[in-house]
Amino acid sequence: MTTKVQSSATKQKLLRVLDGETINPPPIWLMRQAGRYLPEYCRTRRQAGSFLELCYNPELAAEVTLQPIRRYQFDASILFADILIVPDALGQKVWFEEGEGPRLTPIENEQDLNRLNLARSEEKFSKIYETVRILRRELPKETALIGFCGAPWTVATYMVAGRGDRTAARLWAYQQPELFGRLIKLLVQVSVDYLAGQIEAGAQVVQIFDSWAGDLPDDEFHRWVLEPSRELVAQLKQRHPHVPVIGFPRGAGAGYKDFIRHVDVDAVSCDTTMSLTWCRDNLQEHVAVQGNLDPLLLIAGGPVLARRVKQIRETLGQGPHIFNLGHGITPAASPDNVARLVELVRET
Repeated sequence: MTTKVQSSATKQKLLRVLDGETINPPPIWLMRQAGRYLPEYCRTRRQAGSFLELCYNPELAAEVTLQPIRRYQFDASILFADILIVPDALGQKVWFEEGEGPRLTPIENEQDLNRLNLARSEEKFSKIYETVRILRRELPKETALIGFCGAPWTVATYMVAGRGDRTAARLWAYQQPELFGRLIKLLVQVSVDYLAGQIEAGAQVVQIFDSWAGDLPDDEFHRWVLEPSRELVAQLKQRHPHVPVIGFPRGAGAGYKDFIRHVDVDAVSCDTTMSLTWCRDNLQEHVAVQGNLDPLLLIAGGPVLARRVKQIRETLGQGPHIFNLGHGITPAASPDNVARLVELVRET
């Protein structure tokens, strides 16, 4: 990575780090920063009705995206949506069971796969793009706007199983790799279009969430995580070469090294289990690193939170670093602990 000596004073902190600059204190945003730990989010969600209705209501989705920015003045805002917008837009039935999570009508055979329709996706994607346009108008100028999607492998696991059980997709990939490959190829194509649409509506950075990347053995990891991600990012950068991409192959461990060699990302988000010194020594020389505070520390708070923030800043602070969590905020997180986290990160 080439570190830039100077950046424009008007450039947002997140974009400066993604250009390779080291900034102290680092920019901070949090995965799932708009969520159930905030009382104002819960009120807006009740107003919307269901979770999906909230995602598809541009005014309310923009409102919940802005709520944590108003509270904490994070350096970046991430679009409020869900990775399962993609299968829903393709025509697969998606719903959310209260207290249990997402449910989908499973893709079990070629006939089910053939029913997915790329041409239909624009109807639902257009509502997400409208949310992005509202956010670009309403966000403070110093706050970067992040768009996102799920990686093909992770989205496929939900589509095949109909829920957050990853076994069915792995088995299908072993037994019918050509058919499973068709699904992955479709997801690459639709994800490129979806992220490009978010960028054209105003997103300045995109993140690709591969939450279940760590489930696969090395050969399958290469086939179903690295190659689809490489192709997705390559196609996206052909269309939008100057927009930074953050990858998140959660749980991949040492596979992060292969990930940054194969996939043209500008940063990687490191999960909670990863050693700080390993991230510094193996990743930060090549890309910016993001992470990796344990979300449970936003429940625990107190000295243990302060100690870990100090460790992260000291270990990763000599290179390009974005302060974040190793996964999303939990509903039980304390809003006061989030405020304290921001204070700790911004102490010089």
